Amino acid sequence: MEELDQHEERIRGEVIFKGRLLCVERDTVRLPNGLMSSREVVRHPGAVGIIALMDQQVLLVRQYRYAIAQKTLEIPAGKLDPQETPVDCAVRELREETGYRGTMEHISTFYTTPGFSDEVMHLFLAQDLVWDPLALDEDEFIEVERIPWDEAVQRAQHNDFKDAKTVLGILLVKGRMG
Repeated sequence: MEELDQHEERIRGEVIFKGRLLCVERDTVRLPNGLMSSREVVRHPGAVGIIALMDQQVLLVRQYRYAIAQKTLEIPAGKLDPQETPVDCAVRELREETGYRGTMEHISTFYTTPGFSDEVMHLFLAQDLVWDPLALDEDEFIEVERIPWDEAVQRAQHNDFKDAKTVLGILLVKGRMG
């Protein structure tokens, strides 16, 4: 079967919003059939998520998420700073959000919402944790919770976590561990 050309060519673009976390662009594109259309794209610097294991428990953070007006229970995570590598970001975020550092193993890299954003998420497994805290960012208010690993896996399998990176991270690590 012949592969269909689905490439869209960017003709022009404009920044319609630029904030401290993200940028929104509106582009005019030429479709494969020659017609013109518009695309709105959220530009994001990328982020990390960390599945932190300690004594058969996983460290999670509970925090209020303004966009959904509720608290969530998630794996520690955060955005990449300019010129920061994903592993350096993972080390920093784990120390800021939980107070621990550990050995980092890359698990996965994926696009969070490719229908409208270029955000890339890098997942890491952190083990051999030792206490080595950094201060939280001034706009972060986080509670750290330890949950038994088996309970976390069961909760991920039963849709008890509402955060996609948390579900995916736990299930990917579970798959590696058997």
